[in-house]
Amino acid sequence: MNYLKNITAYLCMLGISLASQAQNTQEEVMKEQVKFKNGPWTMAGELYLPESFSHESKYAAIIVVHPGGGVKEQTAGRYAERMAGEGFVAIAFDASHQGESEGEPRRLDSPYNRVEDVKCAVDFLTTLPYIDRSRIGAMGICAGGGYVINAALTEKRIKVVAGVSPVDAGLSTRQGWTGGNTLESQLKMMEQIAEARTAEANGEAPKLVNYVPETVTDGLHPDFVEAHDYYRTSRGGHPNSDNLCLFKGFADRLAFNSFALIPDYLTQPLLVVVGSKAGSRWMGEKAVELSTHEKELFVVEGATHISLYDVDMGKAVGKLASFFRAHLQN
Repeated sequence: MNYLKNITAYLCMLGISLASQAQNTQEEVMKEQVKFKNGPWTMAGELYLPESFSHESKYAAIIVVHPGGGVKEQTAGRYAERMAGEGFVAIAFDASHQGESEGEPRRLDSPYNRVEDVKCAVDFLTTLPYIDRSRIGAMGICAGGGYVINAALTEKRIKVVAGVSPVDAGLSTRQGWTGGNTLESQLKMMEQIAEARTAEANGEAPKLVNYVPETVTDGLHPDFVEAHDYYRTSRGGHPNSDNLCLFKGFADRLAFNSFALIPDYLTQPLLVVVGSKAGSRWMGEKAVELSTHEKELFVVEGATHISLYDVDMGKAVGKLASFFRAHLQN
C-alpha cells in the first residue's frame, strides 16, 4: 500500500502542467485555434504567430509539448507564445485522450500515443505553406521533454530538440522521482494494474489515479509540494486538466524508455534546461550524457523543476531562442 500511496508523488512530476502570465516578448503574438489528425482522432492545438507574420514568408517552426496531465493552455502554451515572440511559428496542442483533443478511452496517458502526437504535429506543420519544412524544431516540458526527445530518435523532420525539466516517463515510473524504487515495487505495481483491468472487465469503473497530490502531507518532496501549489491552485490550474489518469496506462510506462536509444539514434542537436534545485535534474543530465552528437546542458541556478514552468521561464526562454535560432537559420 505504501507504494500506491507514493504513486501520486512521482506522477505529479510526469503530469504537472503549469501556467502563468506571459512575460514581455520581443514581439506581440497572434494565436489561432487549429486542428489536425492523429489517425482517427482530431487533435486540438493553438498556433502562435509573430506580430510580423506574413503569409508570403517562410518561417521556422517549433512544436511545444505539455507535461503528462497538462493541456495546451498551461505551460506549453506559454512557452509557445514566448517562442513566437522570438520570431518563430510555434504550436502547442492537447495530447490525444486529453483536454480538447479526441481519443478514447479518455484520460489514457500512454507514452506511445504521446510520441505519435508529436509526429502528427510535424505532419500538420508540413501542410502549412508558410512553414519551411527543413526548419522544424521541437521542445517539451517535464514528460513532454522526454517525449519529444524520443520522437526525434526516429522523426528526422525534427531538426533540433530541447527539453525543459525533461522527464523520462518510463524511467520515473520504474525508479521513482529520485531513482529509489525497487524492482519488487515495480512488479507489485504490475500486479495492481492486472487487478484493476480484471475489475474493469467485470463491470467496475476504470481505476483512476491523481497526477498531482490533492493534499500536502508531512515529508512530501519539495518538488511535489510546489507541484500541488501550482497545479491544484489558481497559479496554474485549468478546468481541462482534471488531475486524473487511467491507472492501467502505467503498464505502457513501465515498458517505455524515452532515452535508451539516444546514443545511436539521436543525431539532432540537443539542449536540456534544468533547475539546479530540481529533483528531476538527474534525468535531464542522463539524456545529455547519453547523446553522442551536439548537446548542451543549461542549468538555471536556484530554479526548481516547477519554477521553470512559470517563475523562471524567462531564464530558459533566452537560451532556448538562441539555441533554436542557431540551428534553424535560413
